[in-house]
Amino acid sequence: MWQSIKPEKILFLDIETVPMAATYDQLSESMKRFWDKKSRYLMKEDQTPADLYDQKAGIYAEFGKVICIVCGIFIEKEGKRFIRIKTLAGEDERKILEAFASILDRHSSTGQYLCAHNGKEFDFPFLARRMLINGIKLPDILNVSGMKPWETPFLDTLEFWKFGDYKHYTSLDLLAHLFGIPSPKSDIDGSMVGKVYWEDRDLQRIARYCRADVLALMQLFLRFRGEALVTPECIEEVQHEGE
Repeated sequence: MWQSIKPEKILFLDIETVPMAATYDQLSESMKRFWDKKSRYLMKEDQTPADLYDQKAGIYAEFGKVICIVCGIFIEKEGKRFIRIKTLAGEDERKILEAFASILDRHSSTGQYLCAHNGKEFDFPFLARRMLINGIKLPDILNVSGMKPWETPFLDTLEFWKFGDYKHYTSLDLLAHLFGIPSPKSDIDGSMVGKVYWEDRDLQRIARYCRADVLALMQLFLRFRGEALVTPECIEEVQHEGE
């Protein structure tokens, strides 16, 4: 299937998410109760709900929010393949999601796809849920409720690498290293995003990290197809929003 899809028909993406409040203590009393109930099934013996909130809340759409979305496409110019990257980042989640929904509406025509690393388990459902929570109409390409797995317009590099092994997880960073792709990791990793956002207030640092992941994702897609990497001079960044 991957060989039959034109790369230009795919929108590649990565998102960064954080807990909806800086700390557990800043949650409303009702949200504390919901988190307490959720955390019972996740906590280790030496943890409290507050400890777990700092570590895990950002990965659940009910307790987290989107602070950065980076998307990329392949384009052809004068017989050469280029990568074009766009970044949406900021404090206002609704504004970010509305801007991205507009991008997806333009990308939702027949035969278009979305691709992310672990996207089927994280990025795609997280985006859809947060859009609904924010009162944003789901773009057609995310409105997959009731579809069979093979009917969805989703591609997932992690799923491709599993080869049917449902228990297997391999990070994008490791795959990039194995396939000779410049490392996507910067001076932070996913576990640090909440701290960098809420304590350091360094959104630009998070956006750089997210952009590097999307570039690695797109290059990995080419490697999976046995094709050459896009060279640095053929990588373009369009105007960033919200940094």
